[in-house]
Amino acid sequence: MCGIVAYIGQKQAYPILIKGLHRLEYRGYDSAGVALQNGGLRVFKKKGKVADLERFVKGQDLSGHIGIGHTRWATHGKPDDINAHPHTSGNGRLALIHNGIIENYAVLKTALQNLGHTFQSETDTEVLVKLIEEVQQRENLPLEEAVRQALTQVQGAYAIVVMDREAPDKLVAARKSSPLVLGIGTDEYLVASDATPIVDHTNKVIYLNDEEVATVTLDGQLTIKTLRNEITTPTIHRIELEIEQLEKGGYDYFMLKEIFEQPTTIAECMRGRLNDQEGWVRLGGMEEYQKRMVNAQRMIILGCGTSWHAAMIAEYLFEELARLPVEVEYASEFRYRNPVVRDKDIVLAISQSGETADTFAALELAKERGALTYGIVNVVGSSIARLTHSGSYIHVGVEIGVASTKAFTGQVTMLTLMALLLGYERGYLPKSRYQKLVQELALIPAKAEALLQNCHEKVKYIAGEFKDATNALYLGRGYNFPVALEGALKLKEISYIHAEGYPAAEMKHGPIALIDENMPVFVIATNLSAYDKIVSNIQEVKARKGVVVAVVTEGDETIKRLADYTIEIPATEEQLTPLLSVIPLQLLAYHIAVLRGCDVDQPRNLAKSVTVE
Repeated sequence: MCGIVAYIGQKQAYPILIKGLHRLEYRGYDSAGVALQNGGLRVFKKKGKVADLERFVKGQDLSGHIGIGHTRWATHGKPDDINAHPHTSGNGRLALIHNGIIENYAVLKTALQNLGHTFQSETDTEVLVKLIEEVQQRENLPLEEAVRQALTQVQGAYAIVVMDREAPDKLVAARKSSPLVLGIGTDEYLVASDATPIVDHTNKVIYLNDEEVATVTLDGQLTIKTLRNEITTPTIHRIELEIEQLEKGGYDYFMLKEIFEQPTTIAECMRGRLNDQEGWVRLGGMEEYQKRMVNAQRMIILGCGTSWHAAMIAEYLFEELARLPVEVEYASEFRYRNPVVRDKDIVLAISQSGETADTFAALELAKERGALTYGIVNVVGSSIARLTHSGSYIHVGVEIGVASTKAFTGQVTMLTLMALLLGYERGYLPKSRYQKLVQELALIPAKAEALLQNCHEKVKYIAGEFKDATNALYLGRGYNFPVALEGALKLKEISYIHAEGYPAAEMKHGPIALIDENMPVFVIATNLSAYDKIVSNIQEVKARKGVVVAVVTEGDETIKRLADYTIEIPATEEQLTPLLSVIPLQLLAYHIAVLRGCDVDQPRNLAKSVTVE
């Protein structure tokens, strides 16, 4: 949720911190703050975005070679100056930033109050810094040891970085169930929630593991210990992240840039995995476990939000192409049931960040019960990627817009590749059909490019017609029912218009009561297998004075005569239509949000990565 960044080295820390916070702002933007070490601790924090913090500190002494910074997505306590991070100890010696939730904070807070500690904020984070203070004072411990001992009393999720006024050459970082990356530069270290603030300075990183505490010093020393006080030897990874991916590249918003990147990112997801000339799919992540996957009796797919919509498309793909029974679960519900999981099951988890807390916890449960776990994630080295038995990266690059676009099509592309491979290997997909679908999938990037060029201006016009709507209904059948859900979610997320996605046939079981001349109805009408039924659904909407916007296949004249507006997508195999039909819905949500004056990249109350429950 929150974004944290820290620096220790020979350069001035503040410019590095503030740039890093801008890079991390997609993780939270309720408030921001920094703490700097230079002959003492100086803490500056402000409600609002990072730009508000910059204005607030103008004219202040911001010098120092050591510092920590934070951009917040509020959990405990409303967004305001007091609840903003960093939080300090009662004696003013320690400053701490935190991403996560301390579940037993109330018990700890009461115990600390009984010892004489007082609290100014509503946050669990202040409890944590004062717990470290108490341990440090009671035992007269160095910072790293006080942090380690204090964390043995903590339940919940955390990624933290701590500074000590009395140890002005040291930073201590720790994590459990929240991501934390340590960048190793030349005579400097950076710590951050992800690699985006680090790439300007180094491509060498260490991904801290759960319950590890890292200590870095100004003279270049690095020590990592577990909470059990065992020294660990870390693995250094090289990140392949281009700075250009972190800039808007001439677009007004990252979301629009990421929508237009999809022809490239879909192709990148397939690169090296699909050969349309020879007609095959190969996935390195499946090779070791392919026999077990081919013989699996059931697949359970876990996801949250947009990833759950991708999972629903996968249910159609795996059941039709591979004849493999599939259950799609919200990870947040799955983990709190007592689900039936067997050793012949595949549990597939989908998460853009690879850090989604509910999905991670659900995977742990499935793994404990003997299932084969497989991850589809975007972020290399993420927690889910390390937890699962195997998996595949979607390789769509950093997605900064909070509303997911290119990650969704990357996930659907990867799931399609998996379904094709399993369908062929399980003997349910004849070779001729398998190769035909492989060849059609290879054409999707070019068709997506043509679609973007051909439909953009028309979508902008349609957006202008519906920018003042208060409700919207999205309908789809089969493979495009989850696309309807995703289209509705996009509109809700960034324009704040209430929207619902429904199976088209279910319209008569309730939603039809809402339809009138003020209710736009968006119909994804590209399914050949249910074409007549979709036409009937459109006629039912029109009979009740509903306004219909239909996404259709190029050349469809029947629906064009019925609908008020149509958006055409290139013809493709029905199983692949979600990769194209979702694109105009993404654009539509984007342009409506812009026309309504909404902050497209940073919609209210949302954050990119949900790393807490």
